[in-house]
Amino acid sequence: MARAFAEIVRVGNVSNRGAVLTGIRSKLQAGDVLDVQLGASRSQFRIVWTNPSGEAGIQALAFEVPIFDMGVGLGIGLPKVFAMVGTG
Repeated sequence: MARAFAEIVRVGNVSNRGAVLTGIRSKLQAGDVLDVQLGASRSQFRIVWTNPSGEAGIQALAFEVPIFDMGVGLGIGLPKVFAMVGTG
């Protein structure tokens, strides 16, 4: 049975539709779906890959509005710490 969790993680790389999360302590697998929150914005992402060093590549689900605004300024000034919740 999956368990709910909440964790603060860092972002190593960001695009409009995805990111690389670092500092993950929870056990995640490719295909898991997470809620990622940036300020008041929250979207669902699918885990695309993970590695043993606590990194994961995530991709926004198709119906989700991007929360990482990469338009003007190409993401300059985005915070490097995000909240992640899900089941694992």
